[in-house]
Amino acid sequence: MALPVRDQLKYWGLTLTAMVVVLWFLGDVLLPFVLGSAIAYFLDPVADRLESMGLSRAAATGVITITAIVLFIVLALAVIPNLIEQTLQLFEAFPQIFRDLYTALTERFPQIMDDSGPIRETLVSIGETIRERGGELLNTALSSAASLLNIALLFVIVPVVAVYMLLDWDNMVAKIDSLLPLDHRPTIRKLASDIDAVLAGFVRGMGSVCLVLGIYYAGALWLVGLQFGLVVGVVAGFLTFIPYVGAIVGGALAIGLALFQFWGEWIWIIAVWAIFQSGQLIEGNFLTPRWVGSSVGLHPVWLLLALSVFGSLFGFVGMLVAVPLAAALGVVARFAADQYKQSLLYRGLTGRERPDTDTDSGNDDTP
Repeated sequence: MALPVRDQLKYWGLTLTAMVVVLWFLGDVLLPFVLGSAIAYFLDPVADRLESMGLSRAAATGVITITAIVLFIVLALAVIPNLIEQTLQLFEAFPQIFRDLYTALTERFPQIMDDSGPIRETLVSIGETIRERGGELLNTALSSAASLLNIALLFVIVPVVAVYMLLDWDNMVAKIDSLLPLDHRPTIRKLASDIDAVLAGFVRGMGSVCLVLGIYYAGALWLVGLQFGLVVGVVAGFLTFIPYVGAIVGGALAIGLALFQFWGEWIWIIAVWAIFQSGQLIEGNFLTPRWVGSSVGLHPVWLLLALSVFGSLFGFVGMLVAVPLAAALGVVARFAADQYKQSLLYRGLTGRERPDTDTDSGNDDTP
């Protein structure tokens, strides 16, 4: 016999409240474990694929761990220092970029551009603000995060948690499944399967798309010799999870920088434009349909709202859990809407089947 609805609401409400309280007070402590669990979830299909090739779970986890260590060493030695250096140089170069922009506008529109006019003051002010605030923001992010000790612990705990979670992922899922309430087990399994499908499509799919496009943009812009191409590529790849935003922001930044660097050499400016145009072509026709699909169900506005709300309430940890929570809430909302449409509250007397009174007239249609 199932519990009454009032008791079920009470127990589930207390569970949700406890989770919110724990996340509120222990957000900083939970950060390494949330990151480690997210990494394990992201890499679980890779481990499953290696298992299907004949490796044990421990061997598959070992292969993934060694590969991740090698990639981390390469990034730490070759990519990350250059990325930080180019970002700082870009912030420092913004005032000169806006001065060059003012000079170019003055040559072409002398009637509206004068030395004491508001346009010149605005451009100079924007450049100086970006240099001061941007550099200050980056230095703060690099020198804090809480403290150097917390950063060190983060780099130690997160890999350890990720390895153990990846090693025991299937056992952990089976254990949780065995603890589900018997009366609601089929419904919870269905909801969990839908949530996993959404997360697999968005987090894994869009994460892979962002990674591939970021590498492509950064590498291609570096090959054409664009200054700060690495930074532009990383920004464009990171913002790809919002449709069109990555291409617009990255393309505008890259083409703007190309205009100042390659002015008069139009072939290189066209090459920069072609890089982003081809990136959009690859993403829209190959990467996104193949890795994400069309039925993810996470609208960009809903995603941005979740990031803003959870980030504001729970800080950085809230932003990390915003995507899975947004996916879960979206699936639960669709399930609730389906249940509502099947209920008497929605159907009323009009939606109930009327007795078949038209059989004699040969009309078998039902409303």
